[in-house]
Amino acid sequence: MIVQSIRHLAMSHKGIKIGLTALVLMTAFSALLFTTLQDNLQYYKYVDEVAAAPNEWEGKALQVHGYVVPGSILGTIDRLDWKFNLQRNGKVIRAYFTGPPPDNFKDDAEVVLTGQFTPNGFIATEMTAKCPSKYEEAPPAGPASARSS
Repeated sequence: MIVQSIRHLAMSHKGIKIGLTALVLMTAFSALLFTTLQDNLQYYKYVDEVAAAPNEWEGKALQVHGYVVPGSILGTIDRLDWKFNLQRNGKVIRAYFTGPPPDNFKDDAEVVLTGQFTPNGFIATEMTAKCPSKYEEAPPAGPASARSS
């Protein structure tokens, strides 16, 4: 009887050790995963969303999607410093980019910027200009022609 009690106590003690070890490992793995993902977290927002609540997005890693305001592009190819305005749904933000722009960067271009929003505007580290569609919608089909037999 005493031997059985000792075995039972030893088995439950071993189970507790395994359970605690598993809990510690799961907690450590979860904390590591959380901190790793938090550093690489990046939001994808439209210009009107950022312009509506600029303080909410200040200093955060963002991708901002909008359209270049015609006539707002300032910069030259030799300096590679660009300033321009992005707009969507009537909301506008100022954007800055240093580097060679994409080939299709021009007035009204659809652009996605990667960087950070600051009190002075959006500081972009990457810029992608979307290609306009090369295909236009087909004209609607006319009435079917009648076949004669």
